Amino acid sequence: MRNIALLCGLLLATSAGWLRADRLPRPTATSLPRSTPERQGVSSAGLLEFLEALDPIDAVHSVMLVRHGHVVAEGWWAPYDAVSNHELYSLSKSFTSTAVGLAVAEGRMSIDDEVLKFFPQDAPKEPSANLKAMRVRDLLSMSTGHQDEPPTAADKVSPATFLAQPVPHKPGTHFKYNTAATFMLSAIVQKQTGQTVLDYLQPRLFVPLGITQPVWSTNFQGISLGGSGLRVRTEDLARFGQVYLNHGRWQGRQLIPAGWVEAATSRQVSNGSNPRSDWDQGYGYQFWRCQHGAFRGDGAYGQYCVVLPEQDAVLIITSGVKDMQGILNVVWDKLLPAFKPRALPSDSRNLQRLKTRLAGLTLPTPKDAATASASTRALGRRFRFAANDQKLESLSVEANPNGPGWILVTQVGGVESRIPCGYLSWLRGRGPFNNRPEEPLAGSGAWSSDDTLSLKICAYETPFHTVVKLRFDGNQVTRESTGNVGAGATPSAPLIGQAE
Repeated sequence: MRNIALLCGLLLATSAGWLRADRLPRPTATSLPRSTPERQGVSSAGLLEFLEALDPIDAVHSVMLVRHGHVVAEGWWAPYDAVSNHELYSLSKSFTSTAVGLAVAEGRMSIDDEVLKFFPQDAPKEPSANLKAMRVRDLLSMSTGHQDEPPTAADKVSPATFLAQPVPHKPGTHFKYNTAATFMLSAIVQKQTGQTVLDYLQPRLFVPLGITQPVWSTNFQGISLGGSGLRVRTEDLARFGQVYLNHGRWQGRQLIPAGWVEAATSRQVSNGSNPRSDWDQGYGYQFWRCQHGAFRGDGAYGQYCVVLPEQDAVLIITSGVKDMQGILNVVWDKLLPAFKPRALPSDSRNLQRLKTRLAGLTLPTPKDAATASASTRALGRRFRFAANDQKLESLSVEANPNGPGWILVTQVGGVESRIPCGYLSWLRGRGPFNNRPEEPLAGSGAWSSDDTLSLKICAYETPFHTVVKLRFDGNQVTRESTGNVGAGATPSAPLIGQAE
C-alpha cells in the first residue's frame, strides 16, 4: 500500500509542473519582454551557479532577473507561483515614496512642509521645538529625530501616536529606521489627495504598469500602512524596478518625475560605515543604497527589488529568510560575474539546464521515512485539548478524498479550518494562520516516523511557513509546531490532546 501511495504521490508531484505552468500569467501589453540570458549578455552557466548558491538558503520563494529590459530568468518555488501576490513588508515603503513624489509633482505638498502642518488636531498641547522642526523630508530619509520608534501595529499607529512620541534629536541629524514615519507619509498623501496611497497610485502607477491586484492593509482609521502591508506579484516588482532604472519612464511615458527618482535613490543620509554591509551604504527617500553602485527597496524576511544601473539590470527576490545580508552576498558573489558587457554566443546546453532548474523549483516537503503503522488508528479521530495559549481546541486528520494526502481539521478560538496537505506534494486551501483570520495556504506532509505525521503549512502570499508534527500514542496526540521566521520561528510549547 505504501508503494502505491508513493507512486501516486510522485505522479501528483510530476503533474505539479503542469499546474504551475497553468498558473503563469498571460502576457499583456505591460508584460516585460522575455529573452534568453545570452542574448542580453548574461551567462546561463553563471545563473545556474547563482541558483545553486541559493539552494542552502531556506527559503527563497521567487526570483526574476531583468537585463536590458528583458526577463532572462524567472522561477517560483512551489507552492509560490507567478499569479499570486507576495507580502512585501518594508519594500512597501518604496511605493509610498513614489506616491509622495507624485503628490509633490502635482503641487499637493512639498518635502519642506512641516509635519505638524497636516495634523494640528493631533499635535501635543505643547509640541517640542524638534517636533515643530520635523519636515516631510525627514520622514522620507528616516531622520525624524526619534530615538525610539513610535508604535507601528495597525491597531495602534496613527498621526496622534506618532506626534506623541518624544523627539530628542534635531530632525535631519539622526538616522533611525522608522516604519511609523512612512505611515505618516501615507497619512499626509491621504490628507492632501483625499485618497489612500493605494487608490492614489492606481491610475498613476499601478494601472500603467499592469499591477492589477495590489492589496494594501490599513490602520484602524482606514489609512494605508505605508511602511508595510502591500502585496503584489513578482513581475509587478520587476516592472516597478525597471521604471526606477529608466529614470521614471515606462513604455515611452514619464510615470515618475526623473528628479524624484534621482533624489529618492541617492544617499540622503549616512547610516553606517561598514563597507561590506548593505545596510551601511546610505539611505535615500525610502530606498537603500547598496554596494556596487546599486540601490534597492527591501522588506523583512527577504523581499528585494534590487536595481543595478551599472549592469542595466533589475533583480527581484521574495523569500522567508533570517539572514537578509546573506542573500545579497550571493547576488554580489555569484550573480554579478554572470553579467557581460555584450551579447554572448548561444549556450544551448546550460540554457536547457537553467530552464529545467527554474521549472522544477519547489520548497522542501516533509521527508517520508516510515511505514506509518499508526496511520489507520489516527485517521478520523478527534483529539481535544485543554485550554492553552495557542487557543487550539481540537484537531483531527482525515484522508484526502481526492488523492494521496490528508485534511488537517483544527478548531481554534471556536473557528474550524480544513487545510489540505498533499503526500510529498502541495495542495491548496485557505484558513487562519499566525493570528491572521484567513490566508491562502498550501500543505504538504509525510510520516516522518512510525507514529509521527509531519505537515508543512505554507501561507504562500507571505514569507511564512510552519511545520506541524503530530505524534500519535494510543488515545493521545502530541502537537508541536515551528515557524521559519518571525515570532513563530521558535518551537511552540507541545500540546497534548486526548481522543474523544
